[in-house]
Amino acid sequence: MTDRNLPRHHVRPAVGQWCNDPNGPLFHDGRYHLFFQHNPAAAVWGSIHWGHASSPDLVHWTDHGIALTPTPGGRDALGAWSGCAVVDESTPTAVYTGMDREDGIGSVMLARAADATLTTLKAEPEPVVPGPPPGLDLNAFRDPYLFTHEGTRWAVVGAGHRATGTGDVLLYRVHSLTDWSYAGSLLDATDPIAARVAAPATAWECPALLPTGDGRWVLLLSLWADSVTYTTSYLIGDLRTEGEGLRFAAASGGMLDHGRDFYAPTTLVEDGRTLLWGWSWESRTEEESLAAGWAGCLTHPREIGVHPDGTLRLAPARELAALRGPELPPGAGLPPAYEIEVEVTALLADSEVVLRLGDTVALYVNPTRGTLVLDRSGAPATATHPLPRTDRAVATVPGGVRSRLRVLVDGPLLELFLDERAMATEKIYPAPEGPYTVETVRGRAATEVTGWTVV
Repeated sequence: MTDRNLPRHHVRPAVGQWCNDPNGPLFHDGRYHLFFQHNPAAAVWGSIHWGHASSPDLVHWTDHGIALTPTPGGRDALGAWSGCAVVDESTPTAVYTGMDREDGIGSVMLARAADATLTTLKAEPEPVVPGPPPGLDLNAFRDPYLFTHEGTRWAVVGAGHRATGTGDVLLYRVHSLTDWSYAGSLLDATDPIAARVAAPATAWECPALLPTGDGRWVLLLSLWADSVTYTTSYLIGDLRTEGEGLRFAAASGGMLDHGRDFYAPTTLVEDGRTLLWGWSWESRTEEESLAAGWAGCLTHPREIGVHPDGTLRLAPARELAALRGPELPPGAGLPPAYEIEVEVTALLADSEVVLRLGDTVALYVNPTRGTLVLDRSGAPATATHPLPRTDRAVATVPGGVRSRLRVLVDGPLLELFLDERAMATEKIYPAPEGPYTVETVRGRAATEVTGWTVV
């Protein structure tokens, strides 16, 4: 019998136990490779290794077990924490955070693929960056991410200042993968837009910087406050040369995902698009996760970019359409995994349509207000991390006459996309069950509904 409370189509450790941040997405020799933080011993955080999965098509994934193990007595003895991956002189190489102390201050380390399938990453004994630059009193130094700007390779590292309790993104020039030089701060909390959008946070984790294709850049920041992970923000802006380094000039920004179960995204920049994965943590208690034998998974791959008007574009990766199986009409019983698309045209101002997933979850769409409201009052979250949950989450986009909602569900994991401008990720236990319906609950609206069983 299928366990409806278990994601079947998302990357997570095949053995269960703990999964957190996605790491090092890479396309190499015809396959996508995706790594992730993994505790193989228990369904709680600790003893962090790198797990590994690969796919030929972003749809069907093969788990390869543990790729990177902490080295006893080494600079990563307390965990191989987050980072990225690149191909260096034909060898796929992880660039990651080695932890050998308890205060959140890591070092930048390399681990090179020991075989063609990337199933084993062999850590080099010495870090390329042994710790923070001299003179900085930091509460965090971790999560390296490499990017290229005007033919030069750079890296950013997440950080936070102990004295001010504010986040920072430190910049390094990467002369070669084994030769880095500190180039100052790319962005800190003195920037007024960053201070508004990416606060409160005592450190910015998992920075990722990606080109939009039109000369601008998107900077992703995960907000960490006094050892608690909260949410992820984005900033859109320009990269400007400043002395021997770069400075990010933010022009706009906001919340990347409006659900409560999304954090620590990373990206893979391809020709013509950028793919994004996030970590979906649990909305249930630690005791419930231990009883289930697993906690955490990665989201589906998503495409992130900008619309012609300069606002953020967010959509499921186009390859995910291959998961669509038999059509699922309104009124049909919900299978363990499915996709539903609802297009709403408001015939009167402030009209509202609701998509009900069984008796426990309702998704309200209001084109005029540009809102999507997730009401999970029929299946409240039991977790208190990072904060006790309300039963409603709200995403907002520019208002108009029409809205398009895409809903991808895999067991307990809901991934929602409104007009390719806002997304929301939530885990809901028990997973929605029963028939689904669509109805207008206020005003007058026309709806077009298509559903598919995911196979």
